[in-house]
Amino acid sequence: MNATLISVGKLREKPYRAMADEYLKRLSRYGRYREVELPDLAEPEGGSAALEEQVRRREGEAILKAIRPGDYVIALTIPGRRWESPALARHLDELTLRVPGEKVFVIGGSLGLSPEVIARADEELSMSPMTFPHQLARVMLLEQLYRCARISAGERYHK
Repeated sequence: MNATLISVGKLREKPYRAMADEYLKRLSRYGRYREVELPDLAEPEGGSAALEEQVRRREGEAILKAIRPGDYVIALTIPGRRWESPALARHLDELTLRVPGEKVFVIGGSLGLSPEVIARADEELSMSPMTFPHQLARVMLLEQLYRCARISAGERYHK
């Protein structure tokens, strides 16, 4: 499978960057995986709902510009579908066979994804009902993609 991860925010902390790079290196055996890092906007002081929505929309505009018309978009959201790893591997295999275009995973910033990005998504994926920092979510997603690639290749994986 080939996939792109679009993320709001950079992996600035060395441990996260090192883990992400390691999984990207491992994934290179199974396809072309790339990251697109978009700038995260500062959370507004005072935290009014209107200002937060404005930040979400501006980040969303940047995300939508990074998505091409033929891309199959999977947005990471808390209410999205939860999968066990073997089932997710089968699902991604099916998508690879029947859906043309790049598979694009989208991770929003600290305020989440804009309604426009969620509306553009072809599906939503949940890592957990818990909330994680987007840096950790990215590493977790890369780890799951690596696990899925191993499962699809018939290789051993840890349960």
